[in-house]
Amino acid sequence: MTLRIVDPHVHFWDLSRARYSWLQDEPLPNNPAGDMSGIAHRNYLPGDYSADAGRWRIDKIVHIECGLPIGEQLAETDWLQALADDGGAPQGIVAGANLLDPVLEALLEAHAGRPNVRGIREIVCWHSNAKKTYRPEDPLQNPAWTAGLSLLARHGLSFDLQLYPSQMASAAIVAARNPNVAMIVNHAGLPTDRNPAGMQTWRNGLRLLATQPQVSIKISGLGITDRSWTAESIRPIVLECIDVFGTDRAMFASDFPVERAHGSFEAFYAAFDAITADFSEGERRKLFAENAEAIYRI
Repeated sequence: MTLRIVDPHVHFWDLSRARYSWLQDEPLPNNPAGDMSGIAHRNYLPGDYSADAGRWRIDKIVHIECGLPIGEQLAETDWLQALADDGGAPQGIVAGANLLDPVLEALLEAHAGRPNVRGIREIVCWHSNAKKTYRPEDPLQNPAWTAGLSLLARHGLSFDLQLYPSQMASAAIVAARNPNVAMIVNHAGLPTDRNPAGMQTWRNGLRLLATQPQVSIKISGLGITDRSWTAESIRPIVLECIDVFGTDRAMFASDFPVERAHGSFEAFYAAFDAITADFSEGERRKLFAENAEAIYRI
């Protein structure tokens, strides 16, 4: 495939070196992202990703933390850095951190000291529906948590912002207070409430976030909120993200292997390709590769 891809949302895990509760312990069919049974209880490593990517030309990847608890997050980073040192990928690492961790400052310093680390993610998804929420409370409303986020600027780290639309107004305020922390909205902002009011909340929230110039968006995870998706059903979501953030601040990503619960790598990227078929060559280069390289500095 001649289209060059930089995939800025990939997950690896080796179950012999860490325990991932959401893959091994928790009721797998009830994960808010979908039924994880198909990817559970087995490793997912660079060779598995290459097999999933198939014909698509993957030049670089960014690994996103996989939900390990306090005390295990630096070990994940060190394992990923060793993979990169040995095999070249991942070129970028978004490490895990709990922003309420009492030793957060030391953890951020350690993460930042690893050559391929570019940022931090802590999923902040809170929803009033117990089947959708990832957390018992909204961390964006916690001053101690937002103070932790502010520390990222000191270490030159970005923040991957995985949230729901109802949280976007608060997140835009946090972003405005932290202009030196690049923030990347994950999974198209997860438009999970598909009624008219819910979709309007999503659209309004995207626009609020986009007013902050350091905020960008990953167009990924579309199966999480549209379990029976087609290229046509996701087209309005994809185009809205690009319309709001522009072709300089949007990027396609796979979220593999999590999105395997909802479709193949081939199906998702063929859809992205078809949806942007009328875009200019330069715009497509940005959306599929160059924006990810610039935003994650890889």
